[in-house]
Amino acid sequence: MFNLRDWGADVWERSSRPIRVLIALGAIAIAASLPLLGGTFLNTPVADYGSVLVFPVAIFVIMALGLNIVIGKSGLLDLGYVAFFAIGAYTMGLLGTKTGLNSWEILPIGIAMAMFAGLILGVPALRLRGDYLAIITLGFGEIVRITALNLNSIGGANGIVGIPTPPTVFGLEYTFDNHRLYFWTFLIIILLTIWMIRRLSVRRAGRAWESIRQDEDAAELMGVPTFRYKIWAFVLGASVGGAAGVLYASKTLFISPDNFTLQVSILILACVVFGGMGNIWGVILGAIILGYLPDRIRFISDARLLVFGAVLVLMMNLRPDGILPRKKREKALPGKNQNE
Repeated sequence: MFNLRDWGADVWERSSRPIRVLIALGAIAIAASLPLLGGTFLNTPVADYGSVLVFPVAIFVIMALGLNIVIGKSGLLDLGYVAFFAIGAYTMGLLGTKTGLNSWEILPIGIAMAMFAGLILGVPALRLRGDYLAIITLGFGEIVRITALNLNSIGGANGIVGIPTPPTVFGLEYTFDNHRLYFWTFLIIILLTIWMIRRLSVRRAGRAWESIRQDEDAAELMGVPTFRYKIWAFVLGASVGGAAGVLYASKTLFISPDNFTLQVSILILACVVFGGMGNIWGVILGAIILGYLPDRIRFISDARLLVFGAVLVLMMNLRPDGILPRKKREKALPGKNQNE
């Protein structure tokens, strides 16, 4: 059976470096041109296409890439990923409204705060595995949301309003309705995240994560410092979530605890599983589909949730490893017919 992922991987592996560069530049050009397709059949019934392309699509892609480090690369089940998203957003909201710092100055602070939260959570939680780890991370996500809900000093239930937009860049002004400029900014963050993940995947950290995902006990017996690399996965995943939160707050100009519910974590997890855990391109495709589809079928009102769920169930039955599953490296036994 024809497999698009295997075909694409084979083409990439057989290509020379200049051809690979051309393919990558072509893909970036296509992605950058997406905001120019407004007014076509891609428009959604209610929301503007450009707006949907920024949120939820671009934000979902960034968050799914971050969660993929934790789940897809390391095999750690995190159900509270929205907490890091919220920490980044509230860092932007508080510093943006109470200090003179702009979005680009706050971005590294938001990333650092999310990484610190990932470290604080990871040190006690990552000594556990499986369902126990999932329950702890789920609880952490709810703790962050409830804390934001009850602390009046950070807005409480009313949230934070009047969050400033990013400053002008190269004469281009960020405004609430300038979706193209926001999308191109988010695209740069996505490309940087992909570059980071790919660089780490082929180095010691990537090999350690792969061994932990396959069999943590065996990896530890072979001398892999599993706890250290699990912490690294958690912290790096949190940094991407924090960056997404800062960008989200600077775009929406308003945040509240209702923006950071468990449903967001589950939806981002669905993007990773639906697209293909461990495969960067599969995760991106899953996030694009699950971010765009609910708004595209909004014309059927509440029934869209039923259609959305049915699509997920159908695809998980037809493609249990995701649309673009990770490449499985299998070694044939000596003398064994590989076509069997």
